[in-house]
Amino acid sequence: MQTRLQSGEGSGRRQPNIVLFVADDLGWGDLGAYGATAIPTPAIDKLAAGGVLFTDAHATSAVCSPSRYSLITGRYPWRSPLQAGVLGGTDPSILDDEPTLADVLRAGGYRTGAFGKWHLGLNWKHKAGSRPTAFGPAGFVPDMQASGRDVDYAEPFTGGPLDHGFDDFFGIAGSLDMPPYCFLEQDRTVGIPSIEKSPLITSQRPGLAVDDWVDHAVDTTVLERATAWISRQATGDSPFFAYVASAAPHRPCVPPGFVTGRSEAGPRGDSVCLVDWMVERIVETLEQAGVRGDTIVIITSDNGAPLIFPEDGDVVRHRPNGPWRGQKADAWEGGHRVPLVIEGAGVPSGKSDRLVSLMDLVPTIAHMADAVDVVRRDGVIISEAIGDERTPSGRGPLGQQAFDGSLVLREGTDKAVFSTGSGGFTDPIGTPTDATSGQFFELDRDPQELVDRWADRGDEAREMLERFRAATGFSTDLDTRLAERA
Repeated sequence: MQTRLQSGEGSGRRQPNIVLFVADDLGWGDLGAYGATAIPTPAIDKLAAGGVLFTDAHATSAVCSPSRYSLITGRYPWRSPLQAGVLGGTDPSILDDEPTLADVLRAGGYRTGAFGKWHLGLNWKHKAGSRPTAFGPAGFVPDMQASGRDVDYAEPFTGGPLDHGFDDFFGIAGSLDMPPYCFLEQDRTVGIPSIEKSPLITSQRPGLAVDDWVDHAVDTTVLERATAWISRQATGDSPFFAYVASAAPHRPCVPPGFVTGRSEAGPRGDSVCLVDWMVERIVETLEQAGVRGDTIVIITSDNGAPLIFPEDGDVVRHRPNGPWRGQKADAWEGGHRVPLVIEGAGVPSGKSDRLVSLMDLVPTIAHMADAVDVVRRDGVIISEAIGDERTPSGRGPLGQQAFDGSLVLREGTDKAVFSTGSGGFTDPIGTPTDATSGQFFELDRDPQELVDRWADRGDEAREMLERFRAATGFSTDLDTRLAERA
């Protein structure tokens, strides 16, 4: 595919409003704009038709916490204390004191709000009196199965959105299958989780809930709070940045009644319809507030879709990750190639097949907002989003990682995987490797990653790794990376 861009009409406003919508486990192939036929997504498809649709966009990780770390910091996830896996709902914050996207925008005059799934950790006070940290000298291992029963929910948490650039926050701590099962507002829980969550739906972990918790009402409640906030900000003098992160379509797939049966792909497909409805409501709110023409809307996902839960819906006729091999958590394309649509004030229209990363959104949005960011990020400005394809990316090899921390490198259409398997959920899972072994794919000739060329191109993979190390300081040795942060 060739990039075809036409100039869009700017609003004349110096600083556009920004809405960044991040769906949970939304696959590359889940949207009509990317070829889905079993799931109607008219609202997002309309944005894609009027903006830039990226076909080769990637999360920096094939799972959510490290991916979201990069999304908000513009840095590779291995720069955080979390080297593999994902956080539990009561794990500590993995954000340090480096300015986030929200910090940069707030310093540039924006009002900032975060709504929905956080999943970057919170520094909860435990009943024993301590506040565990992810930045200790002994390193950090997440507790993905934590029940949270040892947390004192009557005390405020630290290290959350309010400490990282957001003026307002309403949402949940982690995924919809993680305790605590309650809403969070600003720096406290809404109510005190004190009863055991029951029933536990699909993969929900045991833990405490508030007595009025309703799984299927989470995203609709978040949406109500987000749109009310947007409406209020639209009457003020400052531009605004709304970060909205849905729980859907991550499991448990619990679509509310008004979208149940809307797709032909079961509960998960209906949950994608819920995501599209949320986007539609946000756009309607912008229009009703009279700021649609002054607002840039960005739609993406934190990683690819899982394929191992047939009870959630069809993954055979409807292919959530499109033609790409693998699924959420994997080093293969299905794990981290995600939809990305950017539309709005001053953004051109067209389709781009340029290789981009979600961590590129930090410098790109800062540029769009005319906000000063003095921090050196790993991300680069996405030239298509600002209407200037001539802007050089300044990028060497681009990194991603699998669930187990296995490094993936892309340079052009060449791809090196430093693992003996998927590194995620698909067999063979394999193990992470250094440069002595791995997998090598030529995506231009073999987009489904069926032919491993490591035997004859392993030396090129090692050279790619050396260029990546020189550019970023990456070390394949986990102990070395932990020691550098201690």
